[in-house]
Amino acid sequence: MIRTERLSIRRVCADDWIAIQAIWTDAAKSIYAQYDKPNDLDNQSVSRRIAKWASLANSDEHMFFAICLQNVVIGYVAFNVREMGYEIGYCFHSDYHGKGYAKESIIVLLNMMKNRGVSTITAGTALNNTPSVRLLTSLGFRQTGTETVSFYKNDAGNDITFEGGNYELLLYT
Repeated sequence: MIRTERLSIRRVCADDWIAIQAIWTDAAKSIYAQYDKPNDLDNQSVSRRIAKWASLANSDEHMFFAICLQNVVIGYVAFNVREMGYEIGYCFHSDYHGKGYAKESIIVLLNMMKNRGVSTITAGTALNNTPSVRLLTSLGFRQTGTETVSFYKNDAGNDITFEGGNYELLLYT
């Protein structure tokens, strides 16, 4: 368990599925949902996926952290091993956006990764997802490139694309 001034951070457990289902359901309503790979939101799919995350609680290859405010899961942060370090992903319920919780929790987790000897963290987000871009840049990430991304198709079966930004943070310089 990691504690900040306002938050507690711990590995995701199987019982977190209901809270994460609420986070994903909320995120699916966002204007930014078009830039994320969709999640299956039915009970069985979510509980099975979160049980898989929880089964990795002792893994350093894939790490999933529940971000809690007064024992309520308000978001999560994930680190997945990549060739050059780890890729970070995150999602917070919109009721908690704009309050600094994401930045507060990610700073602590980045310090944890640095203490483990990790040198590079990467991230990807849609360039039009300005809150995510702002968060990454405020954490010290720099944009290293762009790519055309598609998670959805239109009614004619053609890819709906957007420009994604690739970001990198060097924990050791």
